[in-house]
Amino acid sequence: MGIDPNFHHARTVVDQHEGHDVWGPVDEPERLGIHGTHVAVDFDECIADGACVEDCPVDVFDWVETPDHPASTRKADPARQPDCIDCMLCVDVCPVDAIDVDASRGE
Repeated sequence: MGIDPNFHHARTVVDQHEGHDVWGPVDEPERLGIHGTHVAVDFDECIADGACVEDCPVDVFDWVETPDHPASTRKADPARQPDCIDCMLCVDVCPVDAIDVDASRGE
C-alpha cells in the first residue's frame, strides 16, 4: 500500500520521538503511525528491509526496536531528517514504499 503522501493533511501529530513528529493514529504495538515530516517513514508499512539505512548518503536513519509489531520488530527512524539532502534514494530503494521525502514540508 505504501505511505500516504498527503498524511500531513489527513493525520494529526500525536507525539514526538527523538526530535521529530509522530503522526497518528498510534495504538502500540500494532499501529505506530508515521514518523517524521520532511523525511517521513510509515512505521506500519516498514518491513525493516534496511536499504534506506544502508544507502542514505547522509545517514538520516537509525534503527529503533518495535517489539511485537506485525510487519517487523524494528523500523528505520528518520532520526536526522534535517540532514536530508533530498536525493530521494531512500524513497527509490524502499521495497514497500514506506518513505516519503518532501522538501516543502521541511521541519
